[in-house]
Amino acid sequence: MHSLDPKTLRRLAEVIVDIGGPYERKGWELEELLQAAAWPGEPEYDGEPRVVWLLEEMTDRCDDHAAIERLLCRVCDPLEYEEGAGAADAVRETVNEKLRPEGLAISQAGGRPVVGRLGAGGAVHMSEPPDLEKRLRALVQDEKTAEVLLNRLEETRICESNGAYTLAIIGIGSLMEGLLLTILKEREGQAWTKSFPPRKGKPVKPEEVSLHNLIEVMHDKQLIEFDAKNFMHRVRDFRNYVHPQRELADQPGFDSDSVGLCWAPVQAVLNDLEKRLG
Repeated sequence: MHSLDPKTLRRLAEVIVDIGGPYERKGWELEELLQAAAWPGEPEYDGEPRVVWLLEEMTDRCDDHAAIERLLCRVCDPLEYEEGAGAADAVRETVNEKLRPEGLAISQAGGRPVVGRLGAGGAVHMSEPPDLEKRLRALVQDEKTAEVLLNRLEETRICESNGAYTLAIIGIGSLMEGLLLTILKEREGQAWTKSFPPRKGKPVKPEEVSLHNLIEVMHDKQLIEFDAKNFMHRVRDFRNYVHPQRELADQPGFDSDSVGLCWAPVQAVLNDLEKRLG
């Protein structure tokens, strides 16, 4: 995602406030929306015209691509509306009208709204989440661990940009396994293995922890939502093609779109983690 044009920001602010519309938001509801989107700081509505107030917030953060993306995804999330998916779809259609000149669109992937690039024929292509290096550093406390994860990210980028799509997918899965494991260790300390159910009546050993276990525990601890959990299991399934025998049996034929399908769950998980840990 790139920095949006000021006129696009204004149009989006008008859609979000929706004065006189079915989804009109009062000042306190705008505060709640920003909080739900893990907006930086603690913005308090000060009574000025709502569109102006929201536009000022968005303009101040226009270069924080991750924050803008989280906000747009939250606006299009069924969780935001009493009417559920029907209302979210209607809002998403209007938001996408405003994003179209920017070459962007919000689509549903695995039940979660994600921002992608508009391609030929209106197809939406997913890519690496915005500001990923900065976001990883914010989530990981230990500097050495952060450097290891960032090195894994760079290797994944090299694979993707050079057409090594299977290795890129394996890299994404490895990156997320490292991130989830690090967050769990840093939150739980030496007792982190107790987060997992015993195996055959015995505590789980560190070397026995899998990406599947980590995804489930992150959901159990309410750090990621149900849809993000299921979405990440798709990445785990794809990552398992690290085994050539399985690739020979299934012949998945991964391409750039396959890599995009794996970046989308990463975005969903990051959004959830930033809401709960930020």
